[in-house]
Amino acid sequence: MVGLSGTAKKLQTLATTAEKLFERLNALRERVEEMNERMNDTHDRVAALEHEIEEQRALVEALAVEQGIDVEAVLAEAAIDEAEGDAKGVETKGDTNADAGAEGDGEA
Repeated sequence: MVGLSGTAKKLQTLATTAEKLFERLNALRERVEEMNERMNDTHDRVAALEHEIEEQRALVEALAVEQGIDVEAVLAEAAIDEAEGDAKGVETKGDTNADAGAEGDGEA
């Protein structure tokens, strides 16, 4: 009879563990569903913002053309400035002691 009570206890432990696992799985499923809904909402908002930006860009370009501004030249210059800024950012992320060393050489 001792064997049966030990088996019953093991089965009860197994059932309790299974219930806890099932609860955790359901909680995880709910979190995934909520995250999916938020992702879809975010996607919709991003699409709306992109559309709004396109409309604003068209208006700004029309105003620029009306004022005699070469839109393509302005965009090209902005792209160049951005690329140069990115290149400077990469250079300054390098060895910071190089600047200090250059200054020290000038003082010696």
